[in-house]
Amino acid sequence: MLSNFGTIPAMGARLTGKVVIAGGGAIGSACAYFLTSCPDFSGEVLVIEPDPTYREAASTRSASSIRQQFSTPLNIDISRFGMEFLRDAPRRLEDARLDLGLLESSYLFLATSQGRDTLAQRATLQREHAVEVRLWDRAELATRYPWLHTEDLAAGCDTLRGEGWFDGHALLAALRRAGEQGGARYLRDSVIGFERSAEGRVAGVLLEQRGRIDCDYAINAAGTRSAALAATAGIRLPVVARKRNVFVFTCPVAIPHCPLVIDPSGLWFRPEGNRFLCGPPQDPDPDVSPQDFEVDLAAFETRAWPLLAHRVPAFEAVRMTSAWAGHYDYNTFDQNAFIGPAPGVGNLLLASGFSGHGIQQSPAIGRGLAEHICYGEYRTIDLSPLSYARYLANAPLRELNII
Repeated sequence: MLSNFGTIPAMGARLTGKVVIAGGGAIGSACAYFLTSCPDFSGEVLVIEPDPTYREAASTRSASSIRQQFSTPLNIDISRFGMEFLRDAPRRLEDARLDLGLLESSYLFLATSQGRDTLAQRATLQREHAVEVRLWDRAELATRYPWLHTEDLAAGCDTLRGEGWFDGHALLAALRRAGEQGGARYLRDSVIGFERSAEGRVAGVLLEQRGRIDCDYAINAAGTRSAALAATAGIRLPVVARKRNVFVFTCPVAIPHCPLVIDPSGLWFRPEGNRFLCGPPQDPDPDVSPQDFEVDLAAFETRAWPLLAHRVPAFEAVRMTSAWAGHYDYNTFDQNAFIGPAPGVGNLLLASGFSGHGIQQSPAIGRGLAEHICYGEYRTIDLSPLSYARYLANAPLRELNII
């Protein structure tokens, strides 16, 4: 049988039961979509989302970019499927008019002499996993990107294909729409707790307004609120809210063929139509309240603009036009998500701690968790290295290419 999962052997029986998903952002909606499109699932999917407008959703407030230049092979595989999904979204989501605004470009990681060897090592790993990276020395960088200031650089790395940016809110809306068409129901409410049975399983979820709802499976995809929610089931998640300011600015000088640039300072910038987006480095980077969306407007003048003007001389004359703040559900343990069954609570699945990668990883994570519920195993990408077990064993799976 051909489906969004690929070729799946007949199981002889369809899985029934109720799956309750806490959080209807990109991760939760991807889980709902893949569950309802699984040929061996005929249960009920209920998504609990407190804000159906998604005004403060991480998916909506992200820079909505996708890359393959990671330091772990698993993250490479996850984002490779993400790009395949974005390219083929109109067919997969059965919406011929769907436009996710996908612009295929590249990330450009820059390095000084201190970071050159590390950049080269990561490029080697990425090539071993079929990422078409290109490593440039300083002279080659200056030729390829003549608008860059390169005197303090030693190397740069970009790709031929497989990276870019897109409309994150459009992806979220399309996943939700497809899930609902497949039978998923969305409720405007908040999950405030999990109720465990005497056997230790999750027997129900507690809603702020509607009270208790029973379930056969629960998925914790509550983003920055996931740690507080996991605690109600006795699970400690080292996941906190970290705020990211994004600034929009214009430049009177054309910057041709500009990719998403990651400066050694931690600054990133990329084009967005006839404007640019940027995010300055976070130092310090404190935990914040999940309700704190106040933009640090002064950070553009004090932190972003000096770095922009240094790296691209034409950015000396930029003008900020707007800004917003969004959140990472930041995993302080190793900056990778916790995915899969919670320890001792096999029917509670975690999907939390993405540290800024959630929107691009949502298709693969949604598919993987749907496989786990339907078949008791991951059938496409093995997500088990992202299990909570690594935290219990104090064995971090570190992602070193964090932006």
